[in-house]
Amino acid sequence: MRTTIFAMFPTGLSMLWESTDPRVALQERFGLDSFDDAAGWLAERLARDWAIDVEACDRILISAANGIAWLCTDRGTVVAKWSRAQDQFVRLAAIADLLQVLHGQGIPVAPPLPSVDGRLRVIVDSAASPLSMTVQPHVDGGLLDITDDTAVRRAGACLAHLHCALAVHRDSRLIEVEPARPVDLRRRLETWLDHDDAGTVPAASARLREQVASLPPIDSGLQLIHNDYRASNIITAGSEVAAVLDFDRVTWDYCVVDLANTFVRLGTYFTDWRPTPVGVRGAFLDGYRSVRSLSPLEHQWLDVLALWYGITAIPAGDDPAGWADAL
Repeated sequence: MRTTIFAMFPTGLSMLWESTDPRVALQERFGLDSFDDAAGWLAERLARDWAIDVEACDRILISAANGIAWLCTDRGTVVAKWSRAQDQFVRLAAIADLLQVLHGQGIPVAPPLPSVDGRLRVIVDSAASPLSMTVQPHVDGGLLDITDDTAVRRAGACLAHLHCALAVHRDSRLIEVEPARPVDLRRRLETWLDHDDAGTVPAASARLREQVASLPPIDSGLQLIHNDYRASNIITAGSEVAAVLDFDRVTWDYCVVDLANTFVRLGTYFTDWRPTPVGVRGAFLDGYRSVRSLSPLEHQWLDVLALWYGITAIPAGDDPAGWADAL
């Protein structure tokens, strides 16, 4: 399966996840009445704040409080992203700065294009509310094909390189622990088992509880992690990783948590979510360990955390993709 984001969404206006009418969402969330209205607004903003001349707007996607547009410009194809979540504006600015740092360290990301006054994110006006906007170059390529073992190994190595880079990045706007998420992994999983487990697969939950009780505390420290490293956020050119996308969920946690989440969700593509086959996990881990080794205790916690993420991935009701069977 090799496809581009362009091929997965029609030209024009559409929703990324929701079943909402995109025209209603565009008007209610951003105060824009139509695709043409939005395209004109984008052309005006990019000309004013980035000195970029827009020739055409190809498509616009809406996801919750966010919008994303692909634009043909005098600087090639660019991607404009904006958010109306004002409580996230400081964090979004920190992520833009992070991308610039990672790009400078050779990590494959799409670095934000500076505005005319040097800012990587700009607060712009709209009819509905202020918006935080960034503009990035479009990266040619396809989404990671998990049937390509070489690409999967290289994606694993890329995550390890990313973890090494994130380990030394310090930004008070990003270094924080979610209040409701215990730092101690045993407490985190036991709290989930006691209060949030839907009981869909009781045998797996019992196995998880038994394994958690027997493990010592993790022997690695907290650091920034990507937190959403999966096929729909990994652009490849051939079998090489061309860009890692979507750092909006970056958080302060353990590398092994990021790795376990990826183990389970690596093969998910937007609305097409399927479990990651065991062989693919093995190839990914081989690539990861070629760059960053895991301690024996991290290996044990990886198995436990992957079981936990596997349980949480099981949908309510029908399970046509076989998430429960994958356990």
